[in-house]
Amino acid sequence: MADSSFDIVSKVERQEVDNALNQAAKEISQRYDFKNVGASISWSGEKILMEANSEERVKAILDVFQSKLIKRGISLKALDAGEPQLSGKEYKIFASIEEGISQDNAKKVAKIIRDEGPKGVKAQVQGDELRVSSKSRDDLQSIIALLKGKDFDFALQYVNYR
Repeated sequence: MADSSFDIVSKVERQEVDNALNQAAKEISQRYDFKNVGASISWSGEKILMEANSEERVKAILDVFQSKLIKRGISLKALDAGEPQLSGKEYKIFASIEEGISQDNAKKVAKIIRDEGPKGVKAQVQGDELRVSSKSRDDLQSIIALLKGKDFDFALQYVNYR
């Protein structure tokens, strides 16, 4: 019988991020504490731009956006938000959505699989994802459980389980 395998990826569905951003923008336009303060959230190229007239309010916009991401099932580990910056009279926060597993992070995950996982499980880096294979499906299940128990500073999803 051929080896069973699955891929470990770090991907974010762009449409879900867009939906969360639109929901946050709608809430910001309707909330009383954001009236007449120039509060906004929008796409700025590949980044997300949050603006308001005070540092507290721009952080509140980030908080609203984060809550919308959580409701849409997107891990906050994929959101890379900068610090508030003063630009003229406006405070701005630029945030980006991180996708893909870097080579260093992929090597860390592969090392954990080798060191703590069952014998006979192979992990190989393929671009910005990781392919894990084994003869036993039970071993693959235990690898997923092992990795879910670890706290990485990046989001992981498990796809193509076969």
